[in-house]
Amino acid sequence: MQKSFKDQKATLYLVSTPIGHLKDITIRAIETLQTVDAVFAEDTRTSMVLFQRHDIKKPLFSYHEHNKLAREQHILDMLADNKHVALISDAGTPGISDPGYEIAQAVIAAGYHVVAIPGPSAILAALVSAGLIMQPFTFVGFLPKKQQEAKRIVETYVKRKETLVIFESPMRIPKTLTLLHQVLGNRRMALARELTKTFETIIRTDLVSSLDMTHATKGEYVIVIEGDLTKETFEDESVEERVNHHIQQGATEKDALKLVAKERGMSKSDIYKIYKIDRNNT
Repeated sequence: MQKSFKDQKATLYLVSTPIGHLKDITIRAIETLQTVDAVFAEDTRTSMVLFQRHDIKKPLFSYHEHNKLAREQHILDMLADNKHVALISDAGTPGISDPGYEIAQAVIAAGYHVVAIPGPSAILAALVSAGLIMQPFTFVGFLPKKQQEAKRIVETYVKRKETLVIFESPMRIPKTLTLLHQVLGNRRMALARELTKTFETIIRTDLVSSLDMTHATKGEYVIVIEGDLTKETFEDESVEERVNHHIQQGATEKDALKLVAKERGMSKSDIYKIYKIDRNNT
């Protein structure tokens, strides 16, 4: 059990930084970066711009995909020396589609604290401005570059009801939209790019229409796609089978009965009576 602010321990802070607009940083994030003993950044050149803007003067080390194993020991050594360390990425929160979770695991395993300093999120910025159902949603991240692997992943979401949020590079956006249409069919969607920046653009459209558009070749995209909203029918399943289905999905029996009653447009008491009869006959 981690009591982040009651137990005094050396701490790794995962600090969220602006996704574009440099003013989108919290006071707490600035204070954390100003008070830790060292900061590890995905790209030190990008981070220096932020440091200069907010008068942050701390030792800055690189931490990226190609040196993360070597840097892991460096961070652990600093924590062992009772020093506090911060990790930041180029934009947003460390560990979201860039290195971060491995060092968090290593620090936790070594018995030190890992504390998140929340802030800007491209995921949420795109989701709340898309005009689609916001919850539930699933963050898919970047799809694999190989089309067959990407297709297999997208196929797992065909019947899912939640809104999907996908990151994509500008050069791959046409292929990815084509793949999404081929697998998911036509759905409402939004394309967001350059979020919080001067040229922020949000296109609210559908997958079919998006295929005929000319897309910008700069600025990473966030794709927001509505889930499968087709109404399901369960005429071939008994009430007991539907209740058991929801229980297997993690619902309690009481909640499962409520869900089945809602699905069938019946009262919970009537569903319960049928459920008891079904159970007695099996």
